Amino acid sequence: MEFTANMAHRYLMHGLMWYFHSDHHKKEAGFFEKNDIFFLIFAIPAMILTMGGFFLENYYSLAVGLGITAYGFAYFWVHEVYIHRRLKLFDNVDNFYFQALNRAHKDHHSQLEKEDAQNFGMLWVPLKYFKNANN
Repeated sequence: MEFTANMAHRYLMHGLMWYFHSDHHKKEAGFFEKNDIFFLIFAIPAMILTMGGFFLENYYSLAVGLGITAYGFAYFWVHEVYIHRRLKLFDNVDNFYFQALNRAHKDHHSQLEKEDAQNFGMLWVPLKYFKNANN
């Protein structure tokens, strides 16, 4: 899922669907963003695959649907709650992985336009961001 999410972020969100994703890279008033449409873009196929796989006993579809759902769950907690603090549930976690993850994400958001961005994944963090972790 991380590879698929990376490619979708790189080529869809920073490509054809930049209109929806662009407000995620800018500070604007309001709790909701156009970028939140991606919840539906990924949740609807996940629900169809999960339900279809369950009721039709197609375990490949069920596994893919559950995989998308699990990644969406991780995305919500890691990206929306922890990184962007859309819900104020956690203080900054003092952990080298989460510090590196924050650094990589801040690098990604340092570009306000769709070009020249980097670090399109969510859970996989390039090694260079671990250099000063816990410092």
